[in-house]
Amino acid sequence: MPLPAEAGSPATPDAAAPALRLQVYLARCGISSRRAAERLIAEGRVAVNGAVVTAQGLKVTARDTVLVDGRPARPETRTVYLLLNKPAGYLCASSDPRGRPLALSLLPPGNERLFSVGRLDLRSCGLIIFTNDGEFASKAGHPRSGLEKEYLVESTVPIPGRMVSECLKGVYIDGVLYKAKSMEKLGPRSLRVVLVEGKNREIRRLFAFYHLHVDTIRRVRIGPVTIDGLAEGSSRSLSAEEAAGLLGAHVTQKEEHDGHSD
Repeated sequence: MPLPAEAGSPATPDAAAPALRLQVYLARCGISSRRAAERLIAEGRVAVNGAVVTAQGLKVTARDTVLVDGRPARPETRTVYLLLNKPAGYLCASSDPRGRPLALSLLPPGNERLFSVGRLDLRSCGLIIFTNDGEFASKAGHPRSGLEKEYLVESTVPIPGRMVSECLKGVYIDGVLYKAKSMEKLGPRSLRVVLVEGKNREIRRLFAFYHLHVDTIRRVRIGPVTIDGLAEGSSRSLSAEEAAGLLGAHVTQKEEHDGHSD
């Protein structure tokens, strides 16, 4: 996946480009990541040339008419990569039937259809990336990418010392292994946690397992990108170097791990 020379740079659509699998085409249209596009297809929300498609594998070109929820899907002419310091109470979604505030509303206005890379739940705050580049989102947001996410976590009650050592070894909750890449106590009620795989609500599940209540969860780093200098509720564009680093960070981390295992 080629990266732009700078965030927000023009894309270069090629009329003679070969046919693409439908989920890849939707990702390049900025609809969603490839994995999310596969779900849209399976749910019957995508139509090609007037026919609803539910099976994976169909190939399309720019000459085909592709609709998602009745709206045309066309390749983006500009790629956007935005880093947001999300306050708690904002939802990372394109809409909400309950009318809760959307993190998207905090971003600069634009014509691109943006979506978040990965998750950051309603009550959590800190860094989240928004983009219209589905290929980038598929690679950077995949649970197996190995991309580190660092969090500062506050508990409402003192944290038992055994939690750190046990979480570094890994604990099973409902048959699922939860394991921190690193974890350290910063105070009686505070932790610094680094996760790699990023299971859904992983920190909250770990706290519940130890009968603790989360006060705050703040994500302060995604791979090589940190929260430094970005005020809560503010956003900025990622540089090309940062975007490339997000894709390459997991390779570097894996190589370092492999080197230590010799």
